[in-house]
Amino acid sequence: MDLTNWMIILAVALISLTFFCSRAPASWSIENRARRFTGTRLLAQAVLSFWAALFVVVRGLFVLGAGALHVAPSFILAGALFLIAASCYWSIRGSKLLRPRRLFSAT
Repeated sequence: MDLTNWMIILAVALISLTFFCSRAPASWSIENRARRFTGTRLLAQAVLSFWAALFVVVRGLFVLGAGALHVAPSFILAGALFLIAASCYWSIRGSKLLRPRRLFSAT
């Protein structure tokens, strides 16, 4: 895949995320809108991080070949694993912020 396809995939993912997550009714308070905005931002960071990890693996290991890149494959995979871990963390935190707050707790 060339770089244009990668950019189109990123743009589609970010636009669909923004469309589905950033809608907030006008009657919501400022705190709820801030939670919604922060949750959307964290999910966008998760998408960017996951996209970057896939891009690093595909472009770093498979496309460039062994002779063009003078970095050990273990370093490339460690960087991609770090990006995927950050993506998982941000997606968990963002999805928790997008849920409505509980008014009463059971405990």
